[in-house]
Amino acid sequence: MDFRHGSRDEPEINLIPFIDVLLVILIFLMLTTTYSKFTEMQLRLPVANADAQRDYPKEIIVSVAADGRYMVNKTPLPERSVEAVASALTAASASKDSVVIISADASSSHQSVITVMEAARRAGLMQITFATQTAAQAGQ
Repeated sequence: MDFRHGSRDEPEINLIPFIDVLLVILIFLMLTTTYSKFTEMQLRLPVANADAQRDYPKEIIVSVAADGRYMVNKTPLPERSVEAVASALTAASASKDSVVIISADASSSHQSVITVMEAARRAGLMQITFATQTAAQAGQ
């Protein structure tokens, strides 16, 4: 009789393939996850904390009301089209170095602001900035 007390090899557990599979699953989940929290975001614009207001020598102030009416340098525009705003900006600009300051109401539509930006592009005015108020002014 052969009574060998040989050592039995303990089975090895190789963790590297297990980790590889988990990383692939993690990457797959990260790429396919949708972020529905973006639709629940509430924004209040425009409020900003600016250090000091700049004084632009050749500025054109375009005001956008909440209902979509426009004023260029305190002159109301009869129309709301891009062409009407562009012609008013062309007439108000002293040179191509003029700065367009968009002063839009916080509840004005996004399209109204984009219309002013498109009109400034058509008028050849490339320097655009936005007027905001500080949080302290917004509370008043």
